Amino acid sequence: MIKSGFKRLPSIIAGFGGRKIAVFGDLMLDRYIKGSVKRISPEAPVPVVRVTSESSVCGGSANVAVNLSTLGAVPVLISVAGLDAAAEELSSLLAAAGVSSGSLVRDGAFRTIEKTRIIAEHQQVVRFDREHPALLGQAAKKAALASLETALKDGCEALVLSDYGKGLLEPATIKAAINLAAKRRVPVFVDPKVEHFQLYRGAACITPNTMEAFGGMRLSPKEGQEAAEQLGRTIMRKLASRSLLITQGEHGMTLFTRKGSAIIPHHIPTLAREVYDVTGAGDTVISVLALTWASGAAPEEAALAANFAAGVVVGKLGTASVTVEELLGSAKSWTKTV
Repeated sequence: MIKSGFKRLPSIIAGFGGRKIAVFGDLMLDRYIKGSVKRISPEAPVPVVRVTSESSVCGGSANVAVNLSTLGAVPVLISVAGLDAAAEELSSLLAAAGVSSGSLVRDGAFRTIEKTRIIAEHQQVVRFDREHPALLGQAAKKAALASLETALKDGCEALVLSDYGKGLLEPATIKAAINLAAKRRVPVFVDPKVEHFQLYRGAACITPNTMEAFGGMRLSPKEGQEAAEQLGRTIMRKLASRSLLITQGEHGMTLFTRKGSAIIPHHIPTLAREVYDVTGAGDTVISVLALTWASGAAPEEAALAANFAAGVVVGKLGTASVTVEELLGSAKSWTKTV
């Protein structure tokens, strides 16, 4: 367990302001339709939701960018959106969050991804998706890579790959993005997709959840910390990663680092008091991890900050982000106990 030695975290977090972080990956619009349930439909055995409110927020890589902006960083969001109403709504939401849409590629043949969740009595009833990844053409992908190259040349201090498997991050673009970052010595942080696991060689840190980690290695899931540590060592060896952070839900997360030829696990218990919604929690984890790392933290410190953020954000309903004040409060509370 990471126990002590991280008294400087509050000062690192306080210095987040103004750092440029590139975010490259699949963006989407998350819609929420909320209501109450008083009866079951006479037409089918399903609840009747009486709608009381509707809202939309940034999802996918756009949520990563919003998380970074909320923490005072300057995210450069590179992705592909359609020429449609959902893209316009996303642009407005990004602007309201202080995120520029200037590096987005707009493709008329592509439909902006939308995910709509129906929520009643604080419980998700159903989700429906509008997405057509096959419509994302090679010209749009090349244009996105060109935007990424420009962002890295312009002084971005870290690159986050937000891989939701929706078309932008395919084998060729993943390899190209990591190579572009390597040329500039910019660390890469990956929120992975199972199908692409073997493609993330060269990343500074990969952040799968437990199921993604087992799936990425084509292994059957096993429970327990010992199994998680065996899994982490396997991933580190196969991908030659500098570090790995496996998120484990209510069990916290485990960071794996290298010391010579040894692979060292560091387990961090969860700080969440109550869990209302894990939607977007992975976006928050990788945002805080990359930003803390880019701000001069050691991997252990960056993982600890990410754990603080996860503990805050899962206590909020819907796709959410964490503020500097919330993160500082959590960090200061923790440092008093070590």
